[in-house]
Amino acid sequence: MSRLILILNFWVLLFSSATAHEVRPAYLSITEDYIAEFAVIWKQPILDGKRLRIEPIFPEICTKSNSKRSIENSTIIEKFNLKCELIKGEIVISGLEQTMTDVIIKIDYLSGKRNTSLVKPNDPKFILGAKTSTIGNNYLSIGIDHILKGWDHLLFIIGLVLLINRKQILGVATAFTVAHSLTLGLAAFSIINLPSQPVEILIAMSIVLLGIEIMRKKSGATSISSKHPYYIALLIGLIHGCGFAGALADIGLPKGMELFSLLLFNLGVELGQFAVIGLTILALTILTRVSIDLRKMTEVILTYGISSIGVFWIIERASNYII
Repeated sequence: MSRLILILNFWVLLFSSATAHEVRPAYLSITEDYIAEFAVIWKQPILDGKRLRIEPIFPEICTKSNSKRSIENSTIIEKFNLKCELIKGEIVISGLEQTMTDVIIKIDYLSGKRNTSLVKPNDPKFILGAKTSTIGNNYLSIGIDHILKGWDHLLFIIGLVLLINRKQILGVATAFTVAHSLTLGLAAFSIINLPSQPVEILIAMSIVLLGIEIMRKKSGATSISSKHPYYIALLIGLIHGCGFAGALADIGLPKGMELFSLLLFNLGVELGQFAVIGLTILALTILTRVSIDLRKMTEVILTYGISSIGVFWIIERASNYII
């Protein structure tokens, strides 16, 4: 029992130090209005009530005007003008290497040419004039990152694998996908608009509920999820979809490509989701072949760990309403 408590403490410490909130990308839009004159919009997310210490650094030949800053929802928006040709050199996102945030950079020139790139923390610079990616590829990558770096969604998916039997996985995963795709689309197009913090609290509560349901199932008790696994997946999928939408609402969808970008973001989420499901099943299968007792102990540790972390996140996210 003492070992279990130590392991649970380790889990809570590990995930409390990691980001429990949505992985929201930053967005740098640069549009050439006149020859060698650009209008710049720099959007960066506010996480845990704090501004990330990141900023774009342009080539030395560029002259930057005074900026105007505003805050909308959980995003800081900075607007300014830039004078230079912006065809050589590099744009560096200072401080990005110390975050888990990606940055979409889009440059539109008067000639009609468009350069886009997704800049990541391990290589926080954009080489002007280099071959660039398409906007669609950027949103696909953001969708994958959103699952793999979003610990709350990641833990929920692992918990689903522990809760349901192998025959139900495809159906439950599909129900979860359909539900969060619906709310993702509605929120991304501003048909519904929910504040991010209550949604994050609900997501944390869904993780705790999932842990309780796993415990009930392991003890042999009849649980809500065992009777109606698909309905539970649909309900919780609606909540998580609002969370996914937060990543897109802050940066916006590119004009003229809204639906395409949304579909690619959603596809990225699904690719990440099914990758996690596959790896979790593989890991549990390997543990079963090694030792049934080892697998059972691992499932117990995972269940209590997921539940404990969910409770910690509820307290952390609700504290702003109390303090």
